[in-house]
Amino acid sequence: MSEEQLSALLAKLKEDEGLRETLQGVADLEAAVVIAMEAGFDVSKADWLRHQAKQTLELSDEELEVVAGGEKTERAGSCKGECTKGVYCRY
Repeated sequence: MSEEQLSALLAKLKEDEGLRETLQGVADLEAAVVIAMEAGFDVSKADWLRHQAKQTLELSDEELEVVAGGEKTERAGSCKGECTKGVYCRY
């Protein structure tokens, strides 16, 4: 998916609760791609995965401080179910 298509899809998801809920409820990436394409966005599984990987690899300033400061961290998912980015956190 082109950068423009990605930006347009993300903007649409912020304002369209129905589309956002539909995509969150899909069983797999193939279904998500079909739904996005039906909504008018030129997407591919590979581009979607690249976007997700990029989001996962980017750390916030707070997350960088935790890592740089040597604080004990736990892998996301053990964070009371509140972590969604797959990054390290201190909860």
